[in-house]
Amino acid sequence: MKFWKTFDIEVIKFKEGQHEIDFEIDDKFFQNFEDNEILNKGKLTVRVIMEKGANVIELTFLIKGEVELTCDRSLEVFDHPLDITEKMIYKYGSEEREIDENVCMITRDTPSINVAQLIYEFILLALPAKKIHPDYRNDLDDDEDFATEGGFIYFDQEEDENEEKENQEDENISKPVDPRWEQLLKLKNKEQS
Repeated sequence: MKFWKTFDIEVIKFKEGQHEIDFEIDDKFFQNFEDNEILNKGKLTVRVIMEKGANVIELTFLIKGEVELTCDRSLEVFDHPLDITEKMIYKYGSEEREIDENVCMITRDTPSINVAQLIYEFILLALPAKKIHPDYRNDLDDDEDFATEGGFIYFDQEEDENEEKENQEDENISKPVDPRWEQLLKLKNKEQS
């Protein structure tokens, strides 16, 4: 319980204007999240710039540091640098609820906003889809048929279709054509003309 309290921003105590709140993230931070299988260690600093207005509170998160990851290819542990900037907006309303992923509604008498879960999610979202040790990043992938961008695999459909046509043409050349099929193809081509 004490852990969660350290990440409370007591918004009710702040006057309108800009304020900065700093947090330190270490290994203990990641141990407080049950579903955490990816991250166990890291050392980051979080600066939250809070812009408090009459009807809205805007939080800008500046997260810098390193987290320890395990390489997907070699299973070696390595430090991955992070430099994250994210925003969260809190609007005053009649009830507390999430409007969308970056906007929440809070009441005017909400005493504090806990940012631990937000920080954790921002860090998780900034991790690469493929965790590759820096020593292996320049190695070519074994599978050259796939082009990856941002962790997604894209197939070049046009290239696949061209290869398929070439293969069919090669098959047609190497196999003797049955004269009956040849006549049918000629009829078909005449109808299309």
